[in-house]
Amino acid sequence: MKDYLLFIDTETSGLPKKWDKPYQDTDNWPTCIQLAWIIYHKSGEEVKRENFYIKLQDLKIEDSAYKIHGITPTFLEENGVKRKQVLQKFAYDVKKYNPLLIAHFMELDFHIVGVDAYRAKLKNPIENSPLFCTMLASAKYVHNPTVNFLRLGELYHFLLDEKMEQQHHALKDAEATAACFFEMLKRGDITAEQMETQQFNFKMKQTKAKPKSIWPFSLF
Repeated sequence: MKDYLLFIDTETSGLPKKWDKPYQDTDNWPTCIQLAWIIYHKSGEEVKRENFYIKLQDLKIEDSAYKIHGITPTFLEENGVKRKQVLQKFAYDVKKYNPLLIAHFMELDFHIVGVDAYRAKLKNPIENSPLFCTMLASAKYVHNPTVNFLRLGELYHFLLDEKMEQQHHALKDAEATAACFFEMLKRGDITAEQMETQQFNFKMKQTKAKPKSIWPFSLF
């Protein structure tokens, strides 16, 4: 376990058209329109939080994505920050705290940060970071044989016995992911071996020439 944990969530303009394309094929990949992260000490004490909307510079928001998060180009134009500026702030925190990065569906967040760093002509700030996915860790709680993992709201309700509010808002999703992670840790359902296995698997996927999704069904 690292001394610091960074919980990240992104809201995007859509989903990748194909998961086996390199970042150079930027038209294939959506862009981040909201990026939020919360840093905790491993003791559970919150250190800081950031939340940014990002100006829509080169892609449109797919209708399917808009129906999920409700973010419009007009809202981004009025409230958004330039992509490069946000990623530089994020990269600074990653370097400063050297955290374990945690997300629900980490694979998507990892690729979105990576492709937008490529678009901004920046080095991927999390290329070599240790990663952990609460979505993958949720598999042990699944009782439906047709489902592999729990969505964030489902996991939150299962673990905390309360409904998750404001889903698909990056900061709220990061908060919920943190709550789920610490609850699973408290229950002893996240082990050092499990964390090492996930990090090994993520590293193996990152060393391949092209990314490929393990997500079993569409988000939208």
